[in-house]
Amino acid sequence: MFLITTSSSKSSYHNYNYNNNNNNNNKHFLLILSFLFLITKYKDNKAFLMGLLLSRTLACKFFYPLLFSKKVHNDFFPQQLENMICLVSPRTGRHLQRYEKGCRQVVGCIPYRYKSNGTQEKEIEVLLISAQKGHGMQFPKGGWESDESMEQAALRETIEEAGVLGSVEGNLGKWYYKSKRQPTMHEGYMFPLLVSKELDNWPEMNLRKRKWLSVAEAKEICPYAWMKEALDELLSRQTNSI
Repeated sequence: MFLITTSSSKSSYHNYNYNNNNNNNNKHFLLILSFLFLITKYKDNKAFLMGLLLSRTLACKFFYPLLFSKKVHNDFFPQQLENMICLVSPRTGRHLQRYEKGCRQVVGCIPYRYKSNGTQEKEIEVLLISAQKGHGMQFPKGGWESDESMEQAALRETIEEAGVLGSVEGNLGKWYYKSKRQPTMHEGYMFPLLVSKELDNWPEMNLRKRKWLSVAEAKEICPYAWMKEALDELLSRQTNSI
């Protein structure tokens, strides 16, 4: 029998709220541990595992928000979780796509790192990826969808296309550019992403190549003026922060 006395009911209520808040804060950790347990238990059941790992909903609701959390260091993630990320199917379709006054809203990142050149100047390199269709290289980008924040969308696209993790920093700006395949305009947003980890496997690893380049090399090889302007804005920030 479960009894709560009148004198302690208020205290019990506050304790419940405190514990409940802690549970909410830790739910992603518990879910990850649960999924790792399932992988271990059902490692011989390939059909079950593929159904679990290829779930876009699973990734977008639990994995990517956890990766985006500033409370979690990227080194927390074990190799099993990295392997799960690489098997997640990239988002396809436009049913969740955001539009603003007829413009498709697109978000992306400029992944960067500091060069170790033995000088005191903080010179950066940026990561570009090959275009899925066509020629040239570009920064990872994709559609901003209705079930995610702009920063979450930028991180998701970067993980899917470039296979890197890191800290998403402040928005570099907004640009309008013409779609290559349709007579419509896109509204593009770019964010810097300071890379802290490169994944050996990622969702689009068989579709794209990635390459670290100097800023000058990136400007020469990237065909999109709006991405080059976003890179200039990132360089301006870097210069002003020194």
